[in-house]
Formats: sequence, structure tokens, C-alpha cells
Amino acid sequence: MSEPDPQQTPDTDEGDFALPAQLFDDVLDAIEAEDKPALDALLGPLHPADVADLLEQIDARDRKALFELWQGGMGGEILSELDDNLREEVIDTLAPAELAEAVRELESDDVVDLIEDLEDTQQEAILTALGDADRAVVEKALAYPENSAGRLMQIEVARAPHHWTVGEAIDYLRSDVTLPEQFYHLILIDPRAKPRGYVTLGRLLSSKRSTPLSDITEDSFRTFNVEDEQGAIAYAFNQYHLISAPVVDADERLVGVITIDDAMEVLDDEHEEDILRLAGVGGESELSDSVVETTKQRFPWLAVNLVTAILASLVISLFEETIAGLVALAVLMPIVASMGGNAGTQSLTVAVRAIATRDLTTSNVWRVIRREIAVGAINGLIFAVVMGIVGVVWFGTPMLGVVIAVAMVINLVVAGLAGTGIPIILEKMGVDPALASGAFVTTVTDIVGFFAFLGLAAVILL
Repeated sequence: MSEPDPQQTPDTDEGDFALPAQLFDDVLDAIEAEDKPALDALLGPLHPADVADLLEQIDARDRKALFELWQGGMGGEILSELDDNLREEVIDTLAPAELAEAVRELESDDVVDLIEDLEDTQQEAILTALGDADRAVVEKALAYPENSAGRLMQIEVARAPHHWTVGEAIDYLRSDVTLPEQFYHLILIDPRAKPRGYVTLGRLLSSKRSTPLSDITEDSFRTFNVEDEQGAIAYAFNQYHLISAPVVDADERLVGVITIDDAMEVLDDEHEEDILRLAGVGGESELSDSVVETTKQRFPWLAVNLVTAILASLVISLFEETIAGLVALAVLMPIVASMGGNAGTQSLTVAVRAIATRDLTTSNVWRVIRREIAVGAINGLIFAVVMGIVGVVWFGTPMLGVVIAVAMVINLVVAGLAGTGIPIILEKMGVDPALASGAFVTTVTDIVGFFAFLGLAAVILL
């Protein structure tokens, strides 16, 4: 097996940064041959995120063999990139010394992110691997509320007195002071350790040494409290184009800093969670999950869908005689319900996304609802004409075309209203709209679609 060239461009489409399929084959071959040098050569040049992706895409048996063969290669950055469930599996396979070496290279916020969702025994294994000072820092962070700024921040901060000059700050940064491995701002504090502004490194290095730091501070400066919710912080980073921001305690003293990579990870996690919940597969479903875990996540929402399907069937049962009198109704009625369901899902997806990004508020809610109803009416009229013609041509009954056309308009208008209104109502009730809206919208469109179509048929055709 030839050793990979770290500089070689992967055999993928231009702009595609996915791992090449050949790499997976080579890794599996190295595992099967128990060829540790080849495995080191294959995995060594990869970015930690790419190693994590590879581990998530091979099965549990191959992962176990890889860990036994690749001892000492599992760094903290790889652990921090893994899915939560897979991370627990990996930690269980690591020797205490290897685990200690892995977590020591991480910043405090990464260690907190690594262990906050683990079992108590695994948390203790990692905490034991840390030095006394690092352990105290992590335990203090874990004492903050879950999903708070205190959990998200790192305590390693580049700070300087706000009355300093550029020259004094540069001399300080070049001294033997301990600094974060990566930072974007020099945070300015007063004698009581309260942040008063920050200076970007670019402005710091491009200004004259005699320039007061207070003269080159950024207008974007804002602080967060340790108990602020992570989702709100991520929204602020995205909304105001922040790169980093200081975190303060109840006395407004500087205790840490949040950087853009952590904030964007929170935003990405929330978007991913919303997508998964809209599909009814839980908020934390991963490809690496076991069959049992995946079944547990999906079963509740399949059960809910079964209940909604039964409700729709009960509506159909009210019109047994109508359907028996005109078999064409049984052929056409799924079309009405399906079109309503799809239209409702479209409105629902837009509404849930707008709620998550705070674009849908009380000031514009009625305008958005009116727009969705209007869109439903227009689309309904267009497809009503199409289905009216289909009904006449297919079954030779003009009034059947009229019935399905009117039912189509009614259901698409209701779909627009339900798809927008239900998420708003659930959000006002304190229920995650991404979690529960889908089942309600589907129920409404199915029931209204069947009732409108079969009810009109019973009145007009029979």
C-alpha cells in the first residue's frame, strides 16, 4: 500500500471537500492487515474534523479495531469534533493516560463541550486527567446553567488596562504572559476588571505605539452575562457580525470570552435540530446511532402520525355511502389531502425558520399569515383548474371537476393558514414549533381536505 501524499489533492469534484472514497478503502485495508504504520500515514495528515467524519462513517467493529491499532493517535481536537453518542463510545476505549493527553491540549470551553453531555463516570475520568487548576476551571463552568454563556465561554482571555497605549499592549503581549492559543480582540478592562471595550489585533498592530488603546476600540463591542442563553448569544453574533465578545459575571467583571466559532456551532446545532425535528426523527439523530437508539427516537412521532391518520380515517368513514355511490371519489381524494399536506409543509418550514431567526414577530405576523393565505388561494385556483379538467376528462363528470376544484382551493388556503399559524401558537405556548407543528399541520390538512372534498361531493353529486 502506497503512503498518501499530504499535498495531493483528493480525487473529488472541484469545491467538494468530502473525503475521497479511496481513503476509506485504504483505512479499512490497513485495519484488516493490522498495519499500524500505514494507518498512521493515512490518518496523520488529516484534519481532526476529517478524522471524526471517517470514524462516524465506519461501523462499530472497524472503529474498535482502529482504536486498538491507532493507540496514541486520538487527540482532543478529534474528540471534540465527534458526535455526542460516538464520543462516549470512543472515550470508553481510551486508556487513562491517552485520555489525559488528549484533553490537556484543549481550551477550557472545548473541554466543557466535550464532557457536559457524558455520563458521570466518563466525566470523572476526564476531570481526573486534568491538572488541579484546569479541573477547577472546568468544574466551575459546569456549575453554570446548561446552554448558558458560562458553559460556552473560554476563560483564557487576552486583556489589558484600558488606559494603556498600543506600545504598552504590544510589549505586554510579547512578554511571557499566558495567552489564548487563538484570539481576535484585546479586551480592555478598568481597575475593577470590568470590560470597557476591545481592540482588534489588526488595528493594534497597524497603529502607532503612542496611540491610546481607547482611541482604536471597535463600535461592535458588547458583553454577555454568564447566564445568558446560548441561542440568544449565537443570534447576536450572527446579527451583529461579532468575532468575539467578553462574558461578565453578576458584578459585570470579566470572566471569559466567547468566540465566533463556538457561537456559530451553537447556531448550526440549532438549525440541524430544527430540521431533524421537522422530519420527526428527534433533535439529536446521527448516522452513527445504533438501531435501538434510532428506533427510540423515531417511534414516538410515528405513533403520533398513526393517531392523526386514524383521525383522518374517521372523517372518511363519515362518508362511506358517498364513496360507495361514486367510486371516483376514492381515486381522487388522496390528491386533495396530499396537495394540502405539501402546501402546509412549505408554509410550516418557512414559519419555523423565521421564528428561529427571529424574523417572524408580533409586528409582522398578520402580514405573513395574509401572504400565506393569499399564496394558498392563488396556487389553489391554478391547481383547481388543472384538477377540474382532469376530473372531467378522466371520469366524464363535469360536476366532479367542480367539486375537486373547490376542495383544492379550500385545502390550500387552510394549509397556508395552518402552516403559519400553528407554529406561532405553539411558540407562544412555550412549545418548540419545530417539534410539534408537523403533526398538527398534517392533521388539519388531511381532515379539511377529506371533509371538504367528500362533503361537497355528498351535497353536489348525490
